[in-house]
Amino acid sequence: MDQRPGEAPAATIVIFGASGDLTQRKLVPALFSLFVKRRLHPSTRILGMSRSLFSDQEYRDKLAPGVQDQECLVYDQDTWDRFATQIRYCPGDINKEEDLAGLQRLLKEVEGGPANRLYYLATMPELYAPTVDRLGAAGMTAQDEGWRRIIVEKPFGRDLRSAQELNGRVHAAFDESQVYRIDHYLGKETAQNIAFLRFANAIYEPVWNRNYVDHVQITVAETVKVGRRAGYYDQSGVLRDMFQNHLLQLLSLVAMEPANSFDADAVRDEKSKVLAALRPLTGAQLYQGTMRAQYQGYREEPGVAPDSQTPTYAALRLFIDNWRWQGVPFYLRSGKALAAKSSEVVIQFKTPPHLLFPLPEGRGITPNRLAICIQPNEGIHLSFQAKAPDTVADMRTVDMAFDYESSFGKCSIPDAYERLLLDALLGDASLFARSDAIELAWRFMDPVLQAWEKGMGPELTAYQAGTWGPAEADDLMRRDGRTWLHYCDEG
Repeated sequence: MDQRPGEAPAATIVIFGASGDLTQRKLVPALFSLFVKRRLHPSTRILGMSRSLFSDQEYRDKLAPGVQDQECLVYDQDTWDRFATQIRYCPGDINKEEDLAGLQRLLKEVEGGPANRLYYLATMPELYAPTVDRLGAAGMTAQDEGWRRIIVEKPFGRDLRSAQELNGRVHAAFDESQVYRIDHYLGKETAQNIAFLRFANAIYEPVWNRNYVDHVQITVAETVKVGRRAGYYDQSGVLRDMFQNHLLQLLSLVAMEPANSFDADAVRDEKSKVLAALRPLTGAQLYQGTMRAQYQGYREEPGVAPDSQTPTYAALRLFIDNWRWQGVPFYLRSGKALAAKSSEVVIQFKTPPHLLFPLPEGRGITPNRLAICIQPNEGIHLSFQAKAPDTVADMRTVDMAFDYESSFGKCSIPDAYERLLLDALLGDASLFARSDAIELAWRFMDPVLQAWEKGMGPELTAYQAGTWGPAEADDLMRRDGRTWLHYCDEG
């Protein structure tokens, strides 16, 4: 069957860990949305594998509520029934010879000959490497009868050593060009728009540097506590959970140089250069440029050690040692149980070198700020000074705003997994992390993690749930004569 414009090629999507929450809440709804938009080839097959026992129909029935619960998906039974015929289920454990043979038999049955194949690791992280090993040993990664690709969920390792070991085992079975390491933050429409804002508009790039930018703030705030993830989180903490991946990826998008093309490797080359240029947080920088905290009551969460030193909040001040950004601080913060859910990037520009207008005694001027709201209230805000009406020279800060919902409609922004799954099927790796970027991020973060775990650096402090974090985070900014900014809060 011919491929329609904008449609992915025909392929078999094999999901390992197919009975889990990720598959039901994110992957299948994303694939259903692509099906409705006619971006999935009609011959696409979805094959789930996990140890739970389901028939094909029982598995389809289990998945249907996850699609029905999506606010912006138009669900009707006839469309779901047509989509569900493409879903098959294979109960079993890939690490057992007889179960792997059963998977191969089912693949041979549904494909009926040469076919493309996309594997998705939606399993627990400790199963990534064994699954990859088994696929390689069984010859299921060879591309002589169609392409073979694999999507690997985060976390990709828990430190540099484990990331390198996992990369080694992945590369023993797959070429790097076949590997798609997913970070759903990079699939968010507003994160993608950072590059378009910079490189498709001539007014921003000339001032996107140390000559005009005072500092940059990147915030990923969550209102939720650790909840059911407490056991995992207590072994991870906020640096592994959020900084090593989401925040450093956003930083690289903000700070990268223009690539010579939109080719995936050209874009990822520039992002890796940013990570390689990060100034290490060691010695005095560790004490002056980092802080960590834990929300009150965290140690009473089920699964958390009663004497846990795991931070649920952190703030870092980073510097990028290259020509464009030398001397410009980047402030990163993230935490759980905070006052609002918010993911945003704020670029604060320098104040004018000379002000022509009289100001009241003791009053300064608010600098220009560009805020990129990734979630919620997705959009872009530019603040600037304007003269207040009916005054001689009284100034006010006003906001020029672009809002996705008002411009394109409430359901205009697809879920990040929808874009990333489509890109993987199309073979576009631009929004996926490459092995060198993963290792560079860990190489930067490891010394901080190791120092904190040895009790070095600033002491672990406490903060009250429902606030914006500890006073020490405000002190980190105040020492530099700055404050944290909020543009994209809920409500």
